[in-house]
Amino acid sequence: MSDELLFADEDDNFAEEGGVSSERKWQVLVVDDDEEVHAITTLVLKDFRYADRGLEFLHAYSGREAKQLIEDHPDIAVTFLDVVMESDDAGLEVVKFIRKKIRNHFVRIILRTGQPGQAPEEKIIVEYDINDYKEKTELSSQKLFTVMLTSLRSYEHMITIEANRQGLKSIIDASASLFEQRSVKRLASGILTQLVSIVGMSPDAFVCRIDPDALGGFEVLAGSGMYENVSRLTKLGIFPEQVLEDVQLAVKSRSSFAEADRYLCYFDSETSAAVILYCEGWQKLNSMNKTLVEIYCNNVQIAFENVILNQEIEETQKDIIFTLGEIAEARSNETGAHVKRVSEICGIIAEKSGMAENDVRLLKMAAPMHDIGKVAIPDGILNYPGKLTAEDFTKMQAHAHLGSEMLASSPRQVMQVAALIAGQHHEKYDGTGYPKGLKQDEIHPFARIVALADVFDALSNDRVYRKAFGAEMVLAYIKENRGTHFDPQFVDVFLDNMAGIMAVA
Repeated sequence: MSDELLFADEDDNFAEEGGVSSERKWQVLVVDDDEEVHAITTLVLKDFRYADRGLEFLHAYSGREAKQLIEDHPDIAVTFLDVVMESDDAGLEVVKFIRKKIRNHFVRIILRTGQPGQAPEEKIIVEYDINDYKEKTELSSQKLFTVMLTSLRSYEHMITIEANRQGLKSIIDASASLFEQRSVKRLASGILTQLVSIVGMSPDAFVCRIDPDALGGFEVLAGSGMYENVSRLTKLGIFPEQVLEDVQLAVKSRSSFAEADRYLCYFDSETSAAVILYCEGWQKLNSMNKTLVEIYCNNVQIAFENVILNQEIEETQKDIIFTLGEIAEARSNETGAHVKRVSEICGIIAEKSGMAENDVRLLKMAAPMHDIGKVAIPDGILNYPGKLTAEDFTKMQAHAHLGSEMLASSPRQVMQVAALIAGQHHEKYDGTGYPKGLKQDEIHPFARIVALADVFDALSNDRVYRKAFGAEMVLAYIKENRGTHFDPQFVDVFLDNMAGIMAVA
């Protein structure tokens, strides 16, 4: 069809002040089956500017073409849409496609018609999600300018709101991820990774730990961009002078600050060294992203405190556990270092066997309590220098069951693991062990690993009833009992990693 698009003679000096950016333009889709409508719309708005950006026009001459362009260009800001084209409701079908099928609720839709009776305004406004309804005869150049300006403002506000929503969602997701971290180094690496998702760029940045009272106490925890390979540095002198000045200023003032091209966030701590996030390229971020980074860094402060507190709690738990294990060992006149060595050896075997990091951590923490049940065994039996009688040996074997009972009442995960290890570490792979005669996979992997580490260290060191075996004799014993006393898989891992294990022993 052919409808006349008329423009009254008005002052065309309506463009806003400012130059047009050559990098980005607002995308405007003109949908009409009349070529003259396209030509006049483009001519009238060719010098239009908003927010220092001009317009880029896309043209469709049917509803089908419009749908394809809208799918191909999700950043279209404004659509001038004719109602009647290849069919009487072609334009309305395009509206349904935009809002319901591809769920684009950002593009501003200006419905234009030369036959208002075909699509009554009241009915269209009520039933369709459009932003304005104009008869072609009422669109003067000034009104076209006005509707374009208000549409772009609305579009920009909606995009900003959505960007803020997505940014805040990223902060929530990122913060949740950070609070799962258990080490300061992993947390630092996670901070830089999440910054990329929040601001949409990979910054030149690093996170360092520094003692505010002694700048010599310095360690880079993680880096990205040009600082990616500095994570093992422990000297400030290798950084550019400006970076050093910034770090020293932050430490001295114990506060964060931003310059035109860089941002430095200072995370204070009452219990350990301070942490600093240094980020270059600040001028590349818009004001919204800068605000998101600042909000994110507030959460990071809490995350650091959380990690440090958890580490303090975990170290306290370790001290208590080692002390309990050492008490049991001391009662049998054996060195308390045994429990620490067993813990480290278990960690090596578990890690090299491919166990999950959290399982390795749990095993290392729980292993020192494997013989806690010895505290309930009489001294005369524990420290008897010769071979025990059958009756006394039965009493001695009870330490496995007693240890398990002592620990099982605690709901804490590490204590539950310790109870399991205490009760099963004298079981044997072939089922000839005690207290229950479990075999193979009936024995928990933690207990199988502790059984191997415990026997290796016990044979390698003096006991009240015998002298230490030589290294060759110990290895020969372990190889001989592969598949009988010990799990063959863990024996193989043990033998493959003897250098690290001997360093502990």
